Amino acid sequence: MILKALALNCTLKPDPAQTSSTDAMIAVLGKAFADKGVALTETVRVAGLNIKPGVTSDEGDGDDWPALRAKILAHDIVIFGSPIWLGQISSVAKRVLERMDAFLGETDDQGRMPSYGRLAVTAIVGNEDGAHYACAQLFQALNDVGWTIPSIAACYWVGEAMGSTDFKDLTETPRIIAKTASMVAGNAAYLASLLKQSPYPG
Repeated sequence: MILKALALNCTLKPDPAQTSSTDAMIAVLGKAFADKGVALTETVRVAGLNIKPGVTSDEGDGDDWPALRAKILAHDIVIFGSPIWLGQISSVAKRVLERMDAFLGETDDQGRMPSYGRLAVTAIVGNEDGAHYACAQLFQALNDVGWTIPSIAACYWVGEAMGSTDFKDLTETPRIIAKTASMVAGNAAYLASLLKQSPYPG
């Protein structure tokens, strides 16, 4: 069974050429998923798109959300990557969550949202405390709009408080991060395969 993952990098940097610690953490998870037979097809730099404010699936001319929405729903697993800013997930991440609110009114005849049967995991980075809170924000919101959250679904790194070292600056991936990434990927791949064979009944 072929499983596909899509990564959403919700850094504030719009240019994919700009280095991003969130990209670095997504890469760690991407390798772990590859080891479990899951293909990470693409990492989308969300800040580089015109994701309009709103809570519908199409906010009109120039809105890039409909195309991104279709891409998201064409995958089995989403890696939701975000840096920590002011102790919270980024504004870009919040914009994505707000647009997914439309899923609540887009159910099929069994009451299932478009996200049903799809999994979400997180990739969080920052130089201050707040990783658990960032994951809590994401997991609660994603679960509200139909995503399935597997056991051990967060891979995160936070540097020393008020420090200047970013995750992308590390010369090697810390052992515990690699171990956690493997657990995240393994659990998500296992659950995604089960849901693909036996979807939620609604």
